[in-house]
Formats: sequence, C-alpha cells, structure tokens
Amino acid sequence: MLEAYEKVLSIDIGGTSVKAAVVDRDGMIQQAFKKTPTPSPSTPGAVIATIQELVKDFTYDKVAAGFPGYIKNGIVITAPNLGTANWQQTDLAKKLHEALAKPARVINDADMQGLGLISGKGFEMVVTLGTGFGTSFFKNGTLLPHLEVAHHPVRKDKTYDEYIGAKALEKIGKERWNNRVKYILGILKTVFNYDTLYIGGGNAKKINFTLDENIKTVTNIDGIDGGARLWQQQESV
Repeated sequence: MLEAYEKVLSIDIGGTSVKAAVVDRDGMIQQAFKKTPTPSPSTPGAVIATIQELVKDFTYDKVAAGFPGYIKNGIVITAPNLGTANWQQTDLAKKLHEALAKPARVINDADMQGLGLISGKGFEMVVTLGTGFGTSFFKNGTLLPHLEVAHHPVRKDKTYDEYIGAKALEKIGKERWNNRVKYILGILKTVFNYDTLYIGGGNAKKINFTLDENIKTVTNIDGIDGGARLWQQQESV
C-alpha cells in the first residue's frame, strides 16, 4: 500500500513519447510532467535508458508505469506499437525496479490512465485515442481484467487500431475519422452498456461532434494520479 508521505513516479510509455511526473497519494503533482520522444527502435533497453535519463532529477519512493500492450503480472505479453517481437515476455516491472532502484508496478497504459479518471461509481469504461486504441474497464472503482479490444476486427478486415488509430487519422483526414469514431462509440454503447465513458489520448481533442451526456473527454493530465491509485489497489494487477 501507499503511505501518505510516499511519492510515486508515474510513467506513461507511448508509441510516440515517454512522459513522467511525480505525484503524492492524493494524485497531486509534486514534480511536473517531463516528456521525451520514444526511442526508435523501441527496444526494452532503449526505452529503459530513455526513462532513466528522463527522470534522473525526480525524487520518488515507488514507480508506476503504463505500457501500450497486454501486461500480465508486470510482464509484457504484447506490444503492438513498440514491437511485440522485442518485448514479449519482458519482465518490465523487474527491469524498472532494477533500473530505478525502487519498487515498480506496470499495467496497460489505458488501465493506468483510467485509474486516475474514474469516479468509482458503477461500470466505467475508458478509451484512449492515440497511436492506437486503448481500453480499460472498472466496476465501482476496481480495475477489471484487461481486454485488448483494439485488436478485435471492427470493419471488414480492420481492427480498432487500424480503423481509428493515428495512422488512419493521417490517411483519411479529420472529417472521415470523426465519422468512424462516432460509429465506434455506437458499438461501444451497445456492447458494453457503460454508466460512464471517458475518452482520452492525444486525438480526443479532435472529436468535433456532440457526445452523449455520460461521455467525457479528458486529458493525460486528468489521469495523472493513476500511478498513485495503482499502488492503492488491493492486489498487483
């Protein structure tokens, strides 16, 4: 558990950039966001080195990292936007612990952002519109098992990642992309019947249509205390 005086280094590993900040138990920022491009090639060694350089001036007691892929017990199973072949079976929690000399927990990036966004009431869903399409699910504040919805076929031979990810936005333009997002939101509403849906990620701000009352757009800053909340979960996830 996280003691009141402890500070958590909250790391967001993305396909485009790596971001980090230090927060206290209540999610209040103690040291502001720093950001640097994700190295290419994005091998585990290169990403770890990038993180070490990024946070060298930060002071913290524990580490929480969000990773763009499927994570099980701190171990990477898939990393579609960084290269699964390089990352598969990498014990990222252990590597961060060794590199930063602090206890570390790692979960999917959408899961961690969601921990910082949710109200803790009812069935809540978080989606991220960034390099790819991330999802997380919560029941009365408890993080539910991660589902890689992004890789499920949604339209002909396209997955969610391919249909509304950053590459699709760049290829088809903002208007057609918004039509696709509206179509996807209709599917999510029917399939999951959530009480509240949060839309984050760098491309959330590009949505140009009216959303339902129980849908909220959020920023990465809004979810910054997810790192602290991860350490407050009853069990490592």
